[in-house]
Amino acid sequence: MFRRTFSAALLASMAGRAAAQTAAPAAAPATPPAPAPAGAQAGGPLPRWSRDAYIAAMQASGRPHEISAATFDGIQKRKDTALKSIERYLAQRFGKADPAVLKAFAELPREYYHYQYAEKRSIAGETYESEAKPWAIGFGSALSDYLGQAYMTQALQPRPTDTVLEIGTGSGFQSSLLSRIVKSVYSIEIIEPLGKAVAGIYKPLGITNVTTKVGDGFYGWPEVQGGFDSIIVTCAAQYVPPALFKQLKPGGRMLIPIGQPFKRGQFLFIYSKDADGKVTSRKDVGVFFIPMTGAMMKGQAASDART
Repeated sequence: MFRRTFSAALLASMAGRAAAQTAAPAAAPATPPAPAPAGAQAGGPLPRWSRDAYIAAMQASGRPHEISAATFDGIQKRKDTALKSIERYLAQRFGKADPAVLKAFAELPREYYHYQYAEKRSIAGETYESEAKPWAIGFGSALSDYLGQAYMTQALQPRPTDTVLEIGTGSGFQSSLLSRIVKSVYSIEIIEPLGKAVAGIYKPLGITNVTTKVGDGFYGWPEVQGGFDSIIVTCAAQYVPPALFKQLKPGGRMLIPIGQPFKRGQFLFIYSKDADGKVTSRKDVGVFFIPMTGAMMKGQAASDART
């Protein structure tokens, strides 16, 4: 989440995440890429989107939800406005919006990801809000605002041949967004009930190049042979986990928010590894993300105990 105003409810939800996740859960088996349904392929066209398609996809993902025709049509109208806002925002930040990022946003139905998992209810009717903001999705996690997600996606500089690691699956929107651009995405979520629930959202859309698991992102995903062309971390760490540097390929790029849990003063850092393995860093924009938990928080607690 980029630096914005947060509701008391969302902040309380975020605080609850740290309290509940000071230790990583037992890792669940990775969800293998699902076979593509007829007419869909990894990175290819998604199923034709309509109200009926939305209802069917929600049902297939284990999140049944009805939506009125008027509400669905209103979402689609707001989407056009939001896409124009994203293009302007990226042009202001980078000089030009990456066409691949804009295409990915246009293709994905964001309303499909607006869901409160702890309460088992859809919040789709609020999608494409005029003032972009984060949304609580339960278990102390949040769906980041769409402008921030667009910024981080373009800053990552994803390429069609890339294999990407995401730390913090959350709603699944960021990994889905990247799946429209890169060859493959691996995503780790530490919150077990959230990670298990979100693992079922990709197949109904025909997304076949995202692999997920429940585990502690502090350790990365060492089983993936050859490492990653880029790594995106969607939670705030006090420092960069050493395993992530190790798993970043030469020529790779990593985005990670650095700062203290629940405190202002977090910044997005961009790390690059050259062909010889030398790592350089650049301090980028100010952000405010939920904290990385598990081993990261345990290490912080141990540090606090020594002082």
